[in-house]
Amino acid sequence: MAAKRAKPSAAAGEDRLSSLPDEVLVLILLRLRNAAAAGRTSVLLPKLRFPAAPSPHTIASALAAHEAEVVLRHLLVEVEDAAPGSVAAWLPAAARRLSGTLVFTNRAPGGNRVGGAEEEEASQGGAFELPYFERATSVSLDLGFLGLAVPPAGVFTRLTELSLQRVRFHGSYELGDAISSPRFPCLQKLSVSHARVLENMAIHSESLLKVEQRYLDTLKELTIVAPALRRLQVCCCFAHRRLVANISTPQLLYLSWMEPYDPSSVNLGNLGQLQRLGTDFYFVYGKQDSRTNRSFLLLLERFPGIRSLQTRLVYRPVY
Repeated sequence: MAAKRAKPSAAAGEDRLSSLPDEVLVLILLRLRNAAAAGRTSVLLPKLRFPAAPSPHTIASALAAHEAEVVLRHLLVEVEDAAPGSVAAWLPAAARRLSGTLVFTNRAPGGNRVGGAEEEEASQGGAFELPYFERATSVSLDLGFLGLAVPPAGVFTRLTELSLQRVRFHGSYELGDAISSPRFPCLQKLSVSHARVLENMAIHSESLLKVEQRYLDTLKELTIVAPALRRLQVCCCFAHRRLVANISTPQLLYLSWMEPYDPSSVNLGNLGQLQRLGTDFYFVYGKQDSRTNRSFLLLLERFPGIRSLQTRLVYRPVY
């Protein structure tokens, strides 16, 4: 008895692949024989996730399977204890195809701890160069203290958000120099945290609206000239050394300054538009003449007309 032939489904053209688990999508891409076949699976491309600590070959092969004109709108990669060479094996291919968001996390041992054996080992492992992202709009790199070199050329035409975490900077070309040049014409949000070998940060930008600088233990001097900036956060960068800072942000509305404040070395410029101020803690009892308390009071004197103050009051027991 001959089997009945199934009738064509009305939903034959429906996308049923996007709902598959990410691991299955990657395996499908790796088994395609040529670029033409990969191009016919463009439904897979708007969003690719590599959450299960894939090998560099797996990521590079999946990206190389696609024709250059196929758009990749979102790429999420999470790896464990990666080496610079393994990241360099696939990141340039991602940069060429990406027209959206990249989130990369290297889950290295030790977390954000400073000066541990894991960080020392990472510092001796070399570095890779940040590739040129021509069409990406948002790039977030948590490198687990891998070395990163800032390229001296290439325009990041569409990039509006850049986040760099747990980065060890290499090379003579400074991050601030790159951001200050016409190479980042649309950058609006910049976040740099837990970075090493970053002694000077000098930013001149017409487009930046928000800047976050946190836990930059080697930073010695900070310069920000950003006429459109609205929000600035500087936290735990100069706790153990004299701060030298020059800030020119006349449109700033929110300032979070979790640092010692000394008017002789910190120039905050004209902040007549400032509405909200965040400061470090204040000792209510005891330590009245501490550097922390002096900085707190000097900041309040500097901005007597602010509408909102965010701080922490420390009540120590008095015996």
